[in-house]
Amino acid sequence: MIARYTRKEMGEIWSDENKFRKWLTVEIAVCEAWAELGKIPSDALQEIKTKIKPEEWFKSKDDIKRIEEIESEVKHDVIAFLTFVAEKVGPVSRYIHLGLTSYDIVDTALALLIKESGEIILNDLRKLLEIFKEKAFLYKDTICMGRSHGVHAEPTSFGLRFALWYEETKRNIERLASAIERVSVGKISGAVGTFSNMPPEIEEIALKKLGLKPEPVATQVVQRDRHAEFLNVLALIAAMVEKIAVEIRHLQRTEVLEAEEPFTKGQKGSSAMPHKRNPVGCENLSGLARLVRSNAFAAYENIALWHDRDISHSSVERIIIPDNCILVDYMLNRLYGIIKDLIVYPERMLKNIELSYGLYNSQRVLLALVEKGLTREEAYNIVQSNAMRSWKEGIQFMELLLKDETVKKYLTDDEIKSIFELNYYTRNIDYIYRRVFDSES
Repeated sequence: MIARYTRKEMGEIWSDENKFRKWLTVEIAVCEAWAELGKIPSDALQEIKTKIKPEEWFKSKDDIKRIEEIESEVKHDVIAFLTFVAEKVGPVSRYIHLGLTSYDIVDTALALLIKESGEIILNDLRKLLEIFKEKAFLYKDTICMGRSHGVHAEPTSFGLRFALWYEETKRNIERLASAIERVSVGKISGAVGTFSNMPPEIEEIALKKLGLKPEPVATQVVQRDRHAEFLNVLALIAAMVEKIAVEIRHLQRTEVLEAEEPFTKGQKGSSAMPHKRNPVGCENLSGLARLVRSNAFAAYENIALWHDRDISHSSVERIIIPDNCILVDYMLNRLYGIIKDLIVYPERMLKNIELSYGLYNSQRVLLALVEKGLTREEAYNIVQSNAMRSWKEGIQFMELLLKDETVKKYLTDDEIKSIFELNYYTRNIDYIYRRVFDSES
């Protein structure tokens, strides 16, 4: 199911094949840096670059199998990788990995993988941004009931929901772009980050070739607050997706049924009840958001390592970083499909507005009485007593007000009736839309 909504590129980014290609890319960049400083002869560099072809290696399962065979013996993935490379390259492989520690390669390559994944997610968010804008204007004049605590509050524009999500998506784009920038750092500075077996120029030259910035102060690893920030932003994005999914799930309840996610031809909702049209897509998104958030918590646990490095973070990151990138890509694509084909029922919205007997006008009545000279407490008691009777007896709120002698001392029948005009509640929607959308034009 996930493959239907996740772009192929995201899965390929986190494949073993691509990981090893990125490791090769980093190793070659370091070799080129050494060559610029005269440590590696130009003919040796040329032979290395001729024999190493990152775009071609690892297409065969035999390559991966060979690395796994070596690792089963040496119990070290980077050594297994370097042994495999040496078998392919021959004697000039002695120039590969000069002065480096494993995480010079692993962390620098990880930055490349995260950066690549982050760009895909940014594009997902931009795509979602456009569909939110489209729906915001489509439903700008569609009036629905606003609810607080799940209870009727005051009418609002259905389009405002999409404008709200649009604005939050903009914030998440800004957050993600910033997090990608901060995690796009490498370190090629040796065993504890002190350049003990290489000049700092190697890092400068190699990282520039890779499009990364150096970690200003490194230990054996790039500091894990960078990765925690990236995963925290993914968790915020997942939380936004769940927020939208929960809204749609509530709107799809039979008692509400103001909107529902698409139900395609041939789709079935229940093995027992043929009538069911369940919000399974949104429910899936709610569940996956929990997983993304929990993975972000694990990233915080990875920040505290022993001294200059321990390996406790490694096993965790092999799961949480690829999984969260793949999951968020999936969630955003699936949400896009739901929003794009969302089924909306404006007529039902109007019917639902009438369910509370016009009680949503209570604040307007309160303010009108205050304007006539009553204290807020006096006005509140008059309005509340009528509102409670309206709800208990199922009588229209306006009808009770028109018969209330106390109310009529201060408000004429025409004044009371004018309070119940529905369009009053959306008169400032254009102002909000200008605030959200006009700044971009």
